[in-house]
Amino acid sequence: MPNTKSAERRMRSNERKHLHNRSIISSLRKTEKGLRESLSAGKKADATKSLPDVLSALDKAVKSRVITRATANRKKSRITLALNRAK
Repeated sequence: MPNTKSAERRMRSNERKHLHNRSIISSLRKTEKGLRESLSAGKKADATKSLPDVLSALDKAVKSRVITRATANRKKSRITLALNRAK
């Protein structure tokens, strides 16, 4: 338990930020999973259409400091490579 008022406020703030970050990460995973599923199903056209959405979501997550720039770049690179390798 917090000992001071400021620590109590900080605890509440941290909880709000934690929930916000979790929702962003969850939506990020869903969009990425959708793209990967369409790739594995052989629907390259659908995957190509959803690629800009995934890349944009990654950049927005970096902007709000939910994930690091290096993580986003790595994910973008791997997704793009997988899309280019698909038949």
